[in-house]
Amino acid sequence: MASLVIVESPTKARTIREFLPRGYTVVASMGHIRDLPDRASDIPAKFKSEDWSRLGVNVDSDFEPLYIVPSDKKHVVKELKDALADADELILATDEDREGESISWHLSQVLKPKVPVKRMVFHEITKEAIREALDHTRVVDEKLVRAQETRRILDRLYGYTLSPLLWKKIAYGLSAGRVQSAAVRLLVIRERERRAFVPAVYWDLKASLEHDRQAFDAQLVALDDKRLATGKDFDERTGRLEAGKDVVLLTGPVAESLVERLRTRPWTVSGAEEKPFTRRPAPPFITSTLQQEANRKLRLSARDTMRVAQKLYEEGFITYMRTDSVNLSKQALTAARECVGRLYGKAFLPEKPRIYVTGNAAAQEAHEAIRPAGSHFRTPEESGLGGRELAVYDLIWKRTVACQMPDARLTSMTVTLSVENATFRASGKRIDFPGFLRAYVEGSDDPEAALEDQEVVLPDLAVGDHPSCTKLDAVSHETQPPARYTEASLVKELEADGVGRPSTYASIIDTIIDRGYVQKQGQALVPTLTAFGVTALLEHHFPSLIDLKFTAGMEKTLDDISEGETEWLPYLKEFYLGKNGLKAQVAAREKRIDPVEARTVELGGLEGASIRLGRFGPYVEVVTADGEILKASVPRDAAPADLTRERIDEVLRQKAAGPEIVGNHPETGEPILLLTGQYGPYVQLGVVSDAVPKPKRSSLPKGVTLDQVTLEMATGLLALPRALGDHPDQGGKVTAGQGRFGPYIVHDKGKDGKDYRSLKGEDHVLTVTLARALELLAQPKLGRGRRMAPTPLKEIGTHPGDGKPISLFEGKYGPYVKHGEVSASIPKGRSPDEVTLTEAMDLIAARGGARAKAPKVRGKTKARAAVTAKVAPAKAAARPARPVRGRTKPGPMTSKVKRATGKKPKKKPAAKKR
Repeated sequence: MASLVIVESPTKARTIREFLPRGYTVVASMGHIRDLPDRASDIPAKFKSEDWSRLGVNVDSDFEPLYIVPSDKKHVVKELKDALADADELILATDEDREGESISWHLSQVLKPKVPVKRMVFHEITKEAIREALDHTRVVDEKLVRAQETRRILDRLYGYTLSPLLWKKIAYGLSAGRVQSAAVRLLVIRERERRAFVPAVYWDLKASLEHDRQAFDAQLVALDDKRLATGKDFDERTGRLEAGKDVVLLTGPVAESLVERLRTRPWTVSGAEEKPFTRRPAPPFITSTLQQEANRKLRLSARDTMRVAQKLYEEGFITYMRTDSVNLSKQALTAARECVGRLYGKAFLPEKPRIYVTGNAAAQEAHEAIRPAGSHFRTPEESGLGGRELAVYDLIWKRTVACQMPDARLTSMTVTLSVENATFRASGKRIDFPGFLRAYVEGSDDPEAALEDQEVVLPDLAVGDHPSCTKLDAVSHETQPPARYTEASLVKELEADGVGRPSTYASIIDTIIDRGYVQKQGQALVPTLTAFGVTALLEHHFPSLIDLKFTAGMEKTLDDISEGETEWLPYLKEFYLGKNGLKAQVAAREKRIDPVEARTVELGGLEGASIRLGRFGPYVEVVTADGEILKASVPRDAAPADLTRERIDEVLRQKAAGPEIVGNHPETGEPILLLTGQYGPYVQLGVVSDAVPKPKRSSLPKGVTLDQVTLEMATGLLALPRALGDHPDQGGKVTAGQGRFGPYIVHDKGKDGKDYRSLKGEDHVLTVTLARALELLAQPKLGRGRRMAPTPLKEIGTHPGDGKPISLFEGKYGPYVKHGEVSASIPKGRSPDEVTLTEAMDLIAARGGARAKAPKVRGKTKARAAVTAKVAPAKAAARPARPVRGRTKPGPMTSKVKRATGKKPKKKPAAKKR
């Protein structure tokens, strides 16, 4: 019997192919094959005259969605139908969440199969999981499909109803979104808090003490038994102590006089206390916590994290990555405990497995946490991964293993010291048993280093001891405004508020950045002035639609629909057509919204200056005493919380004075202008004219201010890229330049491409020499999250099958052997030096099946891209596939059936000429 299996991506198809028996053909749908129309041109002609057609949803006919197959998916649909024509059954093997269920439903609706249809779900791509899923297929879950379809319709109604209003009242191209607008509002609220923040200054004393030749620090905490004021005691809006706070506020002079008085006085230990406590390991990753930790540790965006995780899942390294369940299967618990016992010893293995229960009752995405795939967890060294894939897999592996390790046992130590009327406190911490900290510490890349950082050891002190004071300083502190959100903290806040779902957070953050509502400053997410204007309009006229509780309530309703507890149609009717529905709200309030008021951003504290949103971005407007109106664009990097009247006056002065002339170019004689644009300061050669509409420009290097620019520097910047010379060994030009991501050097290797290195630290683009450039080019090219290739301890021998070496390495988790991309740990207790070539080959063979890859054949293309693969028997899964017959130069999307099976798709007979 011939079975057709449809998955979403080529990578997933390639991996699954290895685990299916003979007779199964795997094809990729390349994601969704149909959706609501994005553009007016996508709407079929027969519907364009309908009022509802711009929404893509017939709100007058039970909210029937208008689905279309986009032009770029029509050839995919044709190829899927061709593949289905030769099949005896159709198996839909898309992802197990609502999105995947929706894709399967759309496939069945479009393909209209006349053969039996089965739904196959799995949360990891391993041989056992695929065979298990194949034996327990089901039908498409209509409730999940309906919940996903309702979500899609809700988002369309919200965005396509409110966005046109924003175009009319503020600026064309703006958008509103059910979750997007709520996320932007969180950022705007935090920026308002920062703008309203009033800093406060307070002082305390820090003492350096010594006892039994061991140094330690202590801090002043009380005077005359009254607690000293700290940052938490101040009102952020006034900068003053909060009402009712009975504390001592030290000023600078008082603190300095205390130093003089206490410096030489005797110190006495008045109290010493130790308290044991424990720390439990964090649960295994779910989607949101993986995004947060990857952002903190690896500096990966939510989108990049999900891309890497998707690849790891589709290649069979981890379980499904869109989940809000912390549950681990029995197989996973056994595998994690095996890793703990083998790598850390019995002392770090609890008697019973740790069971984690999801706190969120609405956890619907998948039934298991994100973990390494399979019944045996490959260590990061055994994985054969590199770059970001290795970094993310390492994170997931450590977290999963650590969650099955015992609690860390620690002891906190507090020593109280008295000197005259002052009370000081010294705090310490001792790790009695590291437990899970041996494997994983949140926010730290190196558990061993983190353990050392967590310990603060105090000397053995008892009441009545008299340590000596070696140094006493008065220390000034200033309260800090609330920190801006990062991607990690925003994801955490959205999850806590119940807004959106884990699978949507990455796209939400991408959307608000791409649409100009947010810009990144380092890791911080800074809302723009446009975000302030849009949020103010929505808060004033549609407060319920942007309320976090309302948005979270919508998520709860969608969950109820997926469980069959709520009917979808009455909910949509109430939301859109109800008495206080979205349509009625917009109709009632549209005329009340004054465009001039909507385009004005109220910040406060600008003393007569107004911020307005214009066609080309935000600008400042000031009316002078004689009635003259001055206008100037607000710099793109100006954060709303930091925009002051002084900054505005500077922008206005720069515009009035015109560009500053640094000097004349020594060769052309043209003036070199110093200007500030939307993206920061830059130098420009000559002026804009009809003859030269785009004169040469160059941005100032990071850290260089306007007053530091000299004629020599400006000339050098305009001369970039700068030729450094030829590579002495490999040939080709070596140059220095400045691009989108900063200064760099590049070696042009001709047909072999270009080799880039970033310039950092003391290396300057205008002064770097050829010798220094050659040094940098000789260093391994390391990207974010990448590691240098390990050096083998020795070569054990060559593999008789391909002649490639089998080498011995020392890894973080013990010794291992490696052949090509396949690694295998050496069993505990076996001496690495005694491992023979035969033993190494056996270890490699035991691990090689999971990493088997079909080799490439020169001049031919195996089943790849949007794959349709005729599956070989499981025992021959690693055997090279036969070359594809037919065209050797296929078009962009040649028939998948032809590429995979060597057979041309059946064609309809040509019509006879009459």
